[in-house]
Amino acid sequence: MPRPMAPNREAFLHFETLQTRWNDNDLYGHVNNAVYYFFFDTLVNNYLIKHKLLHIEDSPIIGLVAETLCQYFAPLTYPHNIEAGLSVQNIGTSSVTYRIGLFAPGQESAAAAGHFVHVYVDAYNRRPKPLTDNFKAALRPLLRP
Repeated sequence: MPRPMAPNREAFLHFETLQTRWNDNDLYGHVNNAVYYFFFDTLVNNYLIKHKLLHIEDSPIIGLVAETLCQYFAPLTYPHNIEAGLSVQNIGTSSVTYRIGLFAPGQESAAAAGHFVHVYVDAYNRRPKPLTDNFKAALRPLLRP
């Protein structure tokens, strides 16, 4: 199977700067592979909170991770910022597929990229809940199939 190409910045429609932490590096001197998923989760949840779609203490609907994928192209290291790009690949009835790219500062090609699928469920009974029109409207500007 051929190695995929790292996506460029134009594949993403929203960017945030995330800071690496002291304990993110592993013994090999770069950010450990498991930490990339923390960046994915932080980026998506920051967007949801900023658009008033997620209220951590009392949201009646929450997103549960159904699937994740990360492909690594170049190392990231502490103490550098990460420029995290976000797009939406698909908006379903009760799920959203987010596409994420993590970039070293000033780089055009992603150091890592992947996707994150949330299934939105009732916070109490954990059954899938259809996304509201308000929720879909806040995500549509990020839609890039």
